[in-house]
Amino acid sequence: MDKFKSEKLLENLKDGAIAGRVSRRQFMEGAAAAGLTAAAASTLWSTKVEAATPQWGGSYHIGMHDGNTTDSLDPGTTEAVYMIQLNHTTRNYLTEQKANGDIVGEIAESWDATPDAKTWSFKVRKGVEFHNGKTVTPQDVVDSLNYHRGDDSKSAAKSQLAAIEDIKVDGDNVVLSAASGFADMPYMLTDYHLVILPSNGDGTIDWQSGIGTGAYKIESHEPGVSTQMVKHENFFKSDAGYFDDVQYTVINDPNARGTALKTGAVDAVTTLDLKTVGLMGRDPNIEIDDTASGSHVTIPMFCDVAPFDNLDVRLALKYGFPREDAVQKIMKGYATIGNDSPIGPSIPYYHEMEQRQYDPDKARYHLKQAGVEGISVDLSAADSAFPGAVDTATLFQEAARQSGIEINVIREPNDGYWSNVWLVKPFVFVQWGQRPTPDVMFSLAYKKGADWNESHWENARFNELLDAAKGELDQAKRTEMYAEMQRLCRDDGGTIVPWFTNRVSGRQKAIQHPEIISGIWELDGARSAERWWRVS
Repeated sequence: MDKFKSEKLLENLKDGAIAGRVSRRQFMEGAAAAGLTAAAASTLWSTKVEAATPQWGGSYHIGMHDGNTTDSLDPGTTEAVYMIQLNHTTRNYLTEQKANGDIVGEIAESWDATPDAKTWSFKVRKGVEFHNGKTVTPQDVVDSLNYHRGDDSKSAAKSQLAAIEDIKVDGDNVVLSAASGFADMPYMLTDYHLVILPSNGDGTIDWQSGIGTGAYKIESHEPGVSTQMVKHENFFKSDAGYFDDVQYTVINDPNARGTALKTGAVDAVTTLDLKTVGLMGRDPNIEIDDTASGSHVTIPMFCDVAPFDNLDVRLALKYGFPREDAVQKIMKGYATIGNDSPIGPSIPYYHEMEQRQYDPDKARYHLKQAGVEGISVDLSAADSAFPGAVDTATLFQEAARQSGIEINVIREPNDGYWSNVWLVKPFVFVQWGQRPTPDVMFSLAYKKGADWNESHWENARFNELLDAAKGELDQAKRTEMYAEMQRLCRDDGGTIVPWFTNRVSGRQKAIQHPEIISGIWELDGARSAERWWRVS
């Protein structure tokens, strides 16, 4: 048997064994046919098959950053990492993005659309139960989505759904009708706010109780402290939710988080301190997961507040940020340099542009053009935005002085950062999770009037292209539209995007996961409690 056929056979055997279609005896016989010795086949079985075969039972305890006393179970207000994780553990969505990027049905069993992509029909999966035993109905779905659409809605997802004119029940289906083509509808419905919750029967939903359809149900929840959960015995996915119980504990300090993992106080942590991750990885009991992602840091400037309302000032600050130094010194190389657009190399329609570099001379030029040489600005930072935010602010401060820019670093409290600083103060640090498509990211944070337009940026051409691209089914035309939008963000926008962040987390070796994990959010797209398992 030639090498290619041998490798293909072994890969098929491995996949079949993991899926339960191939017994150990069949695996060993097949491996021998592929040319492996008995010892090599046995090693392959133990390292690739047994390790990748989920086991049921045991507890799972995560030490998590970005938990706040201001956190709420209201899905419209979800902002922080802790609550994003909790939403994906206790609740579900119409659609789900798998680790390989594919969109599949979750509460929706299937869907179809009209040729113009204006009308989408989602068939609601039968037999899905809420934690209280109630069966999910199409009306639950309609009311859950409409919760974010009302005139009085304060939901951060309101702008995401603005293009939808009507949502209604049609038998077992939920039909969404948009004003114009909406090619990314299944992707948009994975947004972490858009969980499906029980209807109260009057058009409202019950979000206060914490009842959802997720793999785990809440037993106790103290915002900013911890959440205790137990298995939802009637969870509709037969190949997920392996643990008996799950606990989340807020550990905002990165050093304390690393210590908790090293001592075995927790089974996994969301994000490791990059200064010590190398040392942590030498521990024989700990595994490090380093996953590339479209998650990115932003430094937004309010474009309607002086001095950021001047494009030359914004460009000066963009040229004044030391991108390469930051990636090496702050991120220890676990990141990709950004180019002031939120669409990174792992996102569809990514457009490669000339890389903006740290250039004090260009920064000084733009300050002179603005007539504000020797400018001073306040920059708010807290490590709850992302570990290392305060150090990044200090690095920015030192580098910007070379251009005649004085940055006053304001160290904000970690607790309440998302409610008291972000979207409130004009120059701050933020970390965004990866969104599945440019339309989702742009509609959420760059569109005029979007609730999370963190830079208050308004560009008529950008908004015109956003509306046109949303319904454009010609991929070549859509590609060029998104390319122009990325250039507008880079050259006119109010947001510095210094880097795209790898997801670097840690876990005990007893906690195992599939070979491919998602980088959309921390810990496998915020689904580690559902997708991972404990080995004995």
